Amino acid sequence: MNLIKPKNLKKGDTIGILATAGAVENDENVLRAKKFFEKMGYKVILSENVFNQFRYLAGTDEVKIQQLYKFFQNPEIDAIICMRGGYGAIRLIKKIDYELIKNNPKIFCGYSDISALSAMLLKKSNLMTYWGPMIQSDFGVDDPNKFTTESFFNAVTQNEITYKPEKTKIYKNGKAEGILWGGNLATIVSLCGQDFIPDEDFIFFAEDLNEDVYKIDKMMTQLMNIEKFTKNIKGIVLGDFLDVDNEKWLDELFTEIVEKLNVPTVGGYKITHAQEKITLPYGAMAELTEKCIHLSKN
Repeated sequence: MNLIKPKNLKKGDTIGILATAGAVENDENVLRAKKFFEKMGYKVILSENVFNQFRYLAGTDEVKIQQLYKFFQNPEIDAIICMRGGYGAIRLIKKIDYELIKNNPKIFCGYSDISALSAMLLKKSNLMTYWGPMIQSDFGVDDPNKFTTESFFNAVTQNEITYKPEKTKIYKNGKAEGILWGGNLATIVSLCGQDFIPDEDFIFFAEDLNEDVYKIDKMMTQLMNIEKFTKNIKGIVLGDFLDVDNEKWLDELFTEIVEKLNVPTVGGYKITHAQEKITLPYGAMAELTEKCIHLSKN
């Protein structure tokens, strides 16, 4: 893959706030985020549909695609941060002109449901994106989390990043290298049926929220039933699986999965729906050890 790496963010650049998934729950969050970035020295542009609501979505698919293209084609916009996740990104993936995105690369950041767009932009446009904070849940709250905001700005302004797990949980020791790929587990699995798994060696990262262990088992089994997944996976980085029904079963499940895949696996990273989260360059070259994960955009 000839990975396309967008330019790093710098003070004075313009950040676009784009609604690609669910409808905004509180308009004030968007306005607070706009003020937050402006106070830090950035200009801000809001997508025309950022306050729209079409059932549970931030507008129709056609409107969201139109705004996506408008933001990528606008030379004044240097970075795109998604307004929120929820649901809706998977509705867009077969409608996107990936060549248009490829020809207009820039920072694109989100998590949760946005994992579908990051996976497909990497696969179809060769674009490195960012798994990281969004407007409604992170930058638009009354007091944005300091760790989360610092991690975001470090990731989008630096070429080398190293993260250590908060509480190391080693399932299998070893060293692994490959591009960083994954995201919200339920969202990644929703792409099954598409050509979405990297052709290169990859380190898989995953997190989720409100999923019972049997569902996590089912989703991981779906991925492991795909030959390209088991062939190209070289390591696993586990984030939070919040509000899971049985922590013991989850631990047993991951132990079982790692035995089958036989790849270095470490848990305990702040890859999460919680307020305190790291930002990961999605598609960057990663080196995983039991102590840390090192990411390079060079």
